[in-house]
Parts: sequence; C-alpha cells; structure tokens
Amino acid sequence: MENKPSILTDRYEVGRLLGQGTFAKVYYGRSVHTNESVAIKMIDKDKVMRVGLSDQIKREISIMRIAKHPNVVELYEVMATKSRIYLVLEYCKGGELFNKIAKGKLKEDVAWKYFYQLINAVDFCHSRGVYHRDIKPENLLLDDNDNLKVTDFGLSALADCKRQDGLLHTACGTHAYVCPEIIDRKGYDGTKSDIWSCGVVLFVLLAGYLPFYDTNLMDMYRKIGKAQFKCPSGFPPEAKRLLHKMLDPNHVTRITISRIKDSSWFRKGLRLKHKKIEKQVGEASAMEAGSSGETREPPQLASLNAFDIIALSSGFDLAGLFGEVYKKQESRFASRKTASEIISKLEEVAKSLKLKIRKQDAGLFKLERSKEGRKGIVSMDAEIFQVTETFHLVEVKKCNGDTMEYQKLVEEDLRPALADIIWVWQGKKEKDEQLTRASQDEQEQHEPL
Repeated sequence: MENKPSILTDRYEVGRLLGQGTFAKVYYGRSVHTNESVAIKMIDKDKVMRVGLSDQIKREISIMRIAKHPNVVELYEVMATKSRIYLVLEYCKGGELFNKIAKGKLKEDVAWKYFYQLINAVDFCHSRGVYHRDIKPENLLLDDNDNLKVTDFGLSALADCKRQDGLLHTACGTHAYVCPEIIDRKGYDGTKSDIWSCGVVLFVLLAGYLPFYDTNLMDMYRKIGKAQFKCPSGFPPEAKRLLHKMLDPNHVTRITISRIKDSSWFRKGLRLKHKKIEKQVGEASAMEAGSSGETREPPQLASLNAFDIIALSSGFDLAGLFGEVYKKQESRFASRKTASEIISKLEEVAKSLKLKIRKQDAGLFKLERSKEGRKGIVSMDAEIFQVTETFHLVEVKKCNGDTMEYQKLVEEDLRPALADIIWVWQGKKEKDEQLTRASQDEQEQHEPL
C-alpha cells in the first residue's frame, strides 16, 4: 500500500508514481495555488542515513541550486519532515529521451537538436564546477516543447571533490557509458568523462543502439578500453569524425567541449538553427541603414529628472527586491558626449567586438553576440537617457545568455572600448553614489539657480 501524503504541506497535491529508485520515489504533483505541474522526489531519510548517503543528498541539492540552465531540470524548493526529504522539481511531460530512442534511431536534425542542448547544459555545469558523471538517455528528460532537460545529479561531483592531483577518483556511472579511465580505476578528469558519455549518447541518438555492448561485462569493458565500435551505414560522415574524437580512449587527446562546438557537424546544425534569426536581424538592420548617407537627426530620448536619478542610487534601488543576481546583470555610465556621439560610438564598438546592434526604440539599442554561449546567445539592451543637453546616462542590462559571460563581455570588452565617452562608470564594482554625485555636479553647472 502506498504510504504518501495526498496533500504536501498545503501546497502540492501528490498524484501518480512517475518512477522510483533505492532510496527515493518520484511522484507527479500539482501546485494548489498556481495549478502548475511539478515532480516531487520523496527521499527516505532513514534509508539514506543507514547507508551513509546523507552528504550525497546534500551535495545533489547544492548542485541543483547551482546548475540553473534552460536544459537542466529546475529545483523549485526543498522541504523536509522527520522521515522524508521532498525535492519539488520541474515536471517534464515528455518523459525520458530513452523511450524515444527505444523506438529506433532519430533523424539527423532531431539528434542534432538533442545533442546541441545536451552539450550546452553540460558545458554550463562544467563552468560552475559541476560534473554529472552519469549522463545517459534515462537521465535526459523532455519537456512540453520537446526540449531536453538533464536530470538526476545523485552521482555528480563538485570541483572541491577533487584530490590533490586535481582529479576525481570515485568510480561511478553506468557500465555502457563510462570512460576507459574510470574502468581502469584511475583518477579522471570530470569534464573528459562527461564528454565520453555525451559521445555514447550521440552514437545512440544516430544509430539507435549502444556503441559498446556485450553480454559479458569484461568483454564490454575491453571494447570500451580500446574504443572498439563501428558506425552503421548511412551514419553522417561529419558526425562520425566528431564521434571518434569524443570516444578517444586517451583522455589527454580527447576533444574538449569548445572544440566540439567548433566541429563541422555541430556548426552545420547551428547555421540551420540561426538561419531564420539571422534573416530577421538582417532585415531589421537593413531598415535602420535605409537612410545611410543622410544626416542623422538628433535622437529623441527619454529624459531623467532628479527623482529618477535618486531612484537609481543604491539607497533606493528597487532591484534588490529581485535578488542579488539582478543587480549583477546591469551597469550604468554617465557621459558628457551628445546622444549622437554616444550612438556612433556604440555602433563603432559593436562592429569592432563583432556584436550585432539594432535599434529597438527611441534611445534603446540591442547588442548581441553572433555566437552561442553556455546559455544561448548573450544579448543586452543599451538605453540612453538625457539628463541635461550635454549630460547623458547610459544603462546596459542583460537580456539573455549566461551571466558570467555577460559580465566578462561588459567589464573586459565593452567598458574599455567605450572609455573615451565614459565620464563615470557604475557597474558591479562601483557604488551608485558616484553616479548620483556626478549627475548633481553636472546639473549645477548647466542649470540656473
């Protein structure tokens, strides 16, 4: 008989069983307040404590809080009673990718999409010091929109799990997906072991079966150790070349994720994916450049008054209501240049940094990279506000992409390139009071008493 609560802490209705393991069961759930579907992982505390896995559960929770990515199952909240721990997770209606592959190999474009999303998720996890260590189709779920979501971080490791040699030593994973160095009981690089597993997944997506399989486990291990596999006829040649680099038994020469993203098969799919987006961007740019050669009229900008400037200072900054991450995703600078000069400089810098720039509205411009990052394309808004005729405020705010990549782009590339038009800069290292004080000084110089 099922021993489960029908209502969990007056917040979630608990429904059918979705799956179960040794220490946990996963149920379908529904938020009582929002009607949103969730997955509820119920972990038996006593069983976990008896086998000494409490630290592993804590690590899994910590990792899921770190690994917030569009292609990673999201952890909404954690609750606990005396006997159980409850993880409330994003519900993936499409189920396991394994179920789709079990019906046979996938079309090349579909396989590319899942592989592309997997690589982006794994790359993001590695950038946060997280190594999954059990990548396989059973741990890859599909949401309502058929997007891949990496799940089950129960065997994952953090960077601080490495020993003094800088390697991981705990042998774990699923037999058919583990790399040779784990089988040989050697220390291993978490990034390289995940890349090997991703290579096995890529083969399965395109072939419909495992590259290394034998009813005798030791024979299967021998095949893995020598990377003995054969691609079926009709296997895409460019994907085959990539696969041999991912399933390289020598971890030193095994391909890196950055090289995977530069491979011809990966880029071929990416070009098709972005074809429509690039066309739209090109049309918008053409419309903006339609009057090239004509004298540009002074742009109409939003103006700021004293109350707006005060509201931007740290003491009144409402961004704090949205958490620390929000604050880190925007920067501002004051300039004594005219709006036309600021716009010209933005266009010049965008070109030098290979950023696409297009006008959104009066004084509002969108800048974006053309190349995919860890969480998609990094893009930002740059909005120009007029304080006085010769004093402007420019606010730069992240719209999309990985926060760390955005910050690096702004602090290391954009800010130095704009140096000759910046009067005072306020980013994550500077205090808002500097900007307020500078704007007050400028108004005193230009406005009558």
